[in-house]
Amino acid sequence: MVSNVTNGVLPIDEVRAAKMPTRLSWGAIFAGVVIAVAVQLVLGILGTGIGLTMVDPVEGTTPGAAGFGIGAGIYWLITTIVALGAGGYAAARVAGVHDRFDALVHGLVVWGVTLILTLYLLTSAVGGIIGGAFRTVGAVAGAAGSSVGAVAPKVASVAGVDESDVRNEAAAYLSDAPSDPAQMTPEQAQKEIAKQLPALARGGNEGREAEGRIVDIVAAQRNIPRAEAQAQVTRAKQQFVQSKDNAVATAKSATDAAAGAAAGTSFVIVLALLIGAVAASIGATTATRRTIR
Repeated sequence: MVSNVTNGVLPIDEVRAAKMPTRLSWGAIFAGVVIAVAVQLVLGILGTGIGLTMVDPVEGTTPGAAGFGIGAGIYWLITTIVALGAGGYAAARVAGVHDRFDALVHGLVVWGVTLILTLYLLTSAVGGIIGGAFRTVGAVAGAAGSSVGAVAPKVASVAGVDESDVRNEAAAYLSDAPSDPAQMTPEQAQKEIAKQLPALARGGNEGREAEGRIVDIVAAQRNIPRAEAQAQVTRAKQQFVQSKDNAVATAKSATDAAAGAAAGTSFVIVLALLIGAVAASIGATTATRRTIR
């Protein structure tokens, strides 16, 4: 009689590796993101209502823009912490994680997905907030150029030149005005002075020649001694230089202030986002289930 003896070990081809449980539950993460966004929206609408109740134009007790901005920023930070904490807690709880690191990962993924989704939904608004300061820098620079360009008519006005002729400077180059200032009509004199202003602003030998030409025209047109005309042109030129320097200094100061504000805003946003990540992580690790032994 033959008896089959087995040592209790299955053949190799029948050995199957035990399936490891998935450590990252995307379903739980999706649930956490939905909860975080929903809580953020509800609290945001609530904050808008609270802010509107503070507006009282009749009594004149409406807070200023600075106060509104600071209050809105603090409220947004608080709602972000609450929303992401709730989302991280829900994700870890639904996933049923037992390891604190797994819970931490769930919370951080909820934070990341919520951030990306929020930026996608509010691209125009967020882009307006962040890019506003940089657009302000460009606007200030453009305003500086306009301010400096607007100084030239003042010089012409002091010298007895119509300001509109300075803006039509290009047409002045086509003028057939006589070379003798005494033979020029008032319109021709104005165009000739406007023609000389760019060279006067550049300075150097060309600037001195342009200044002499302007002095001759002013003296001839006003029938005053050349020395008196020279004094008038000199005063006009000094006013022009001072106005230009003031405009440039103001533009630089405004640009520096705008750049500093933009940098400060960026740092505050980064800090708020990091606080949100910490809130989601803490909420998730708090939901870690204890392993029953």
